[in-house]
Amino acid sequence: MLGLSVGYLLAVCVGVSLGLLGSGGGILALPILVYVMGIPPKTAIAMTLVIVGVASVLALIPQWRRGYVNLKTVFIFGSTTMTGAFLGARIATLPFVSATFQILLFALMMLLAAGLMIYRSSQQQSNQQVSVGEPIMPDPDQYRWIWLLPQGLGIGILTGLVGVGGGFAIVPALVLLGNIPMRQAIGTSLLIIALNAVAGLAGYLGKVTIDWPVTISFTLAASLGVLIGSRLSQLVSVKHLQKGFGYFLLAVAVLVLMQNRSSFQRSQSSTQSFQDKTAFLAAKTN
Repeated sequence: MLGLSVGYLLAVCVGVSLGLLGSGGGILALPILVYVMGIPPKTAIAMTLVIVGVASVLALIPQWRRGYVNLKTVFIFGSTTMTGAFLGARIATLPFVSATFQILLFALMMLLAAGLMIYRSSQQQSNQQVSVGEPIMPDPDQYRWIWLLPQGLGIGILTGLVGVGGGFAIVPALVLLGNIPMRQAIGTSLLIIALNAVAGLAGYLGKVTIDWPVTISFTLAASLGVLIGSRLSQLVSVKHLQKGFGYFLLAVAVLVLMQNRSSFQRSQSSTQSFQDKTAFLAAKTN
């Protein structure tokens, strides 16, 4: 009971980080569900998709009103990410894909997100000379869009596998390969994340049992946090927040890896044992 109460309180914090930073905060939902609220990893990943999807829609509303959503990009890039999210969820439900593997992959994604967030915060000052309303590359190459498709598929598969929204990868892909303005990239990524969450959840339905009361309660708490964070974002420096949050993600990723170190070692031992048995049988046959 105490774990649930603490989890809901932390869910508000997840929402606040989403409201302040626009993306990245949702990645904390999974470790809270697993390590604080005691929910099995595969179930927690499916629940995270619901939480991230709803939070993204809330963050999307003001972006949509300002005209910062590029529907053409959503159709081109989003169609591949949604396909990938559904496939990733289906892959995650296969018998040989263990929860240990998914948690390891999630921790690696956290490390990547933390590194990108720290790097971008340090580069933000130099990028202030470029208007956030203009494309970074003024001479777009029409064939650059082709590279968006496989990248979108990969991001979608990761979304389905580990439940992360992938905004830290979607935004730079849209800016550098799609050549759309930064503001549009942020708004467009929120809609893509929401659609990915729907596709990923569809891949999990019927394969895992979702605790809907906890999911709904967590989502409502996170939604409250989003509203609070959106108000606070007008009062604080986002650049310093991004850097601090990046280091915080780094610490959480290390803790997740340490928490599952014994599980990873057992998994490696099982793999080595299987390889030894296979080699022994092959030698005996010969």
